[in-house]
Amino acid sequence: MKWFKRILFLLAIIIVLVIVENYPKLTIISGYASKYMASSVLVGDRMPASINTVDLDIPLVNLATTEFVDDSGFAMSNVYGLQERKAIDRKGLGAVLVNKDYEDGEPYLQPNRQQRFDSLPYPLGHLAPKDSIFPEIDYDKLNQAVALPFGNPEVQKTRTLLVLYKGQLLHERYVEGFDATTPILGWSMTKSVLATLYGVLEHQGKLQMDLPAPVAEWENDERKNITLNHLLRMQSGLKWEEDYGKISDVTKMLFLESDMTAAQKAKEAIAAPTEIWNYSSGTSNLLSGILREQFATHQAYLNFPYASLIDKIGAHSMLIEADLEGNYVGSSYGWASTRDWGRLGQLYLNKGQWKDEQLFAPEWVDYITEPTAHSDGTYGAHFWLNSGGIYPDVPKDLYSMNGYQGQYVFMIPSKHLVVVRTGLAEFPEFDINGFLSTLVSAIE
Repeated sequence: MKWFKRILFLLAIIIVLVIVENYPKLTIISGYASKYMASSVLVGDRMPASINTVDLDIPLVNLATTEFVDDSGFAMSNVYGLQERKAIDRKGLGAVLVNKDYEDGEPYLQPNRQQRFDSLPYPLGHLAPKDSIFPEIDYDKLNQAVALPFGNPEVQKTRTLLVLYKGQLLHERYVEGFDATTPILGWSMTKSVLATLYGVLEHQGKLQMDLPAPVAEWENDERKNITLNHLLRMQSGLKWEEDYGKISDVTKMLFLESDMTAAQKAKEAIAAPTEIWNYSSGTSNLLSGILREQFATHQAYLNFPYASLIDKIGAHSMLIEADLEGNYVGSSYGWASTRDWGRLGQLYLNKGQWKDEQLFAPEWVDYITEPTAHSDGTYGAHFWLNSGGIYPDVPKDLYSMNGYQGQYVFMIPSKHLVVVRTGLAEFPEFDINGFLSTLVSAIE
């Protein structure tokens, strides 16, 4: 009996130690779950039951109990009754996690949208896409290619697929529960949207990428040499930990901070600019904060992405969520339908021209696709590249917007292709090289 009591005592100590060690992680888990639930219902127009049984059924996150309160329009989550978190709706800004200092009913600004539905076929307008036959396409190979992402649904978990060729819709497919109007969370594809806003400002003559980043806290130390270019290329030399499996810089920023633009700003330099390449969502949100400072008012900042880019190209389903301080979360929280993600890809294939208007300079495409030092040819300026041959059987001129769980917009200029794929699995479960190589082989 004494040994039994001792064993129970030791087990109790172990359980307590495990709880103490992991207790801080619970707020990250419940924060992720409540934020994802609120956004998926309010922005993505999804059903809570499906979100719980599919989207949130991932390691650790599935420990949370999460519900959406319909009559109040918010989501709540906790882990075994601990560390409860709440995410609320803010019209025009998406959903946001609240903290203990938040008071219900706090006023906030929201962007003004000027939506115009053009009488042109998709992607330039909002009419039905053209039904075209291209003699240079082997349609048997095309059908083989577009079936691949859906061939093993339990593993690949593809939800939507869209292919544009020479500015026309070649193929699209949606699994049950999704269609051409369903907004999809792009995760880090949002970084490419943010970079595009910098391209727009540069084209308007309001910013230069080689100028020092306007951060007052850096003016009197070695960080004063960091430029906007260094930030866009993730080569600032600033310390940052991008690890989603634990409490790290990125998880604290996304699930604890009211102002997400400040986390990277406060980090020390561990190398001179260009000496290292370090992927950082904190850098993207710092760039969102710098973007805000380019405008005289908060309202002008909120309007800018829509007035100068998103609504200009008719991507009216697109929405970039904001943090509690009203900063766009440029690292992670951009939503758009598969067709509207395709519009953005087509804008890049058009080198910034949309109908009769040049939204960013053609040279901007050259800039964002120039390989960044120490990235092994995989990264440009907030866009991913194939110049290093990470997809060995796909043209080297491919560049892309990439997001967590396999959200992709691929641009392949040499083949006149834009490919959008969304889902819940990425490489190796989703074979990017195999799919894209089969697709491009269909075009003679």
